[in-house]
Amino acid sequence: MTTVEKQLLASPRNYGYILMVALIVLFLFGWSLTAVSFQGMNESGLKIAGNILKGIVHPDLDLLLKVSKQSVLYLLAQTVAIAFLGTLVGAVLSVPLAFLAASNIVPKPVSWLTRLLLIVIRTIPALVYGLMFIRVAGQGPFAGVLTIGLTSIGMLAKLYVDAIEELDTRVLESMTSIGCTTFEKIRYGIFPQLLSVFLSVTIYRFDMNMREAAILGLVGAGGIGAPLTFAMNGYKWNQVGSILIGLVVLILIIELLSNKLRARLVKG
Repeated sequence: MTTVEKQLLASPRNYGYILMVALIVLFLFGWSLTAVSFQGMNESGLKIAGNILKGIVHPDLDLLLKVSKQSVLYLLAQTVAIAFLGTLVGAVLSVPLAFLAASNIVPKPVSWLTRLLLIVIRTIPALVYGLMFIRVAGQGPFAGVLTIGLTSIGMLAKLYVDAIEELDTRVLESMTSIGCTTFEKIRYGIFPQLLSVFLSVTIYRFDMNMREAAILGLVGAGGIGAPLTFAMNGYKWNQVGSILIGLVVLILIIELLSNKLRARLVKG
């Protein structure tokens, strides 16, 4: 028996605390079940679930593999483009907001007001933004890009602020002592410390935006969501299977690539 195991066995057991936590968890679980209704589940629902699984197993290969404006490949490419452009817009706009929200860069009142603005942006769901931009810009990918860009600002700016507030100010003090200009301090003192963190956070947000871009299609903001809804409403489960397979494969590829890129940035 190792030393760690001996210390673990010798440590006192607070059974009363463990029992209390277990009872609280069981109570919350039972209370949550009261809000769940199983009345909607019937034979037709189970049949629909079986048809969905059958459609996934037997997808429409023509829809999945052919190249046209109605094909899965084209719609997935459009979804990637919406997520990429939206992430880019959000990342660019988040940088000045992050510096305005950093308490070690600007006065406290300015920082507080900017943080309040970011909280408001994060509070509103993406679907609400999507419906608003559809009324302004019309249905299509442009509304999706605007929605993704705005929803990205809330998260990106918050994480950028955390990175800015953790800056090594000794570097800036040294540069000031040797007479560096403000531009030189930003170019050689701030950006080298922040660039890898900013890129890593932006890649992670792009990964999230891919899922949001697919959902925004449900409200007509471009991408794969609308054809998926139409196929489900029309009970075309083989088309549903094709769209879901393409979406899952795309998300897995982006997940792997983004993880590798972020790992390299952290090592670098």
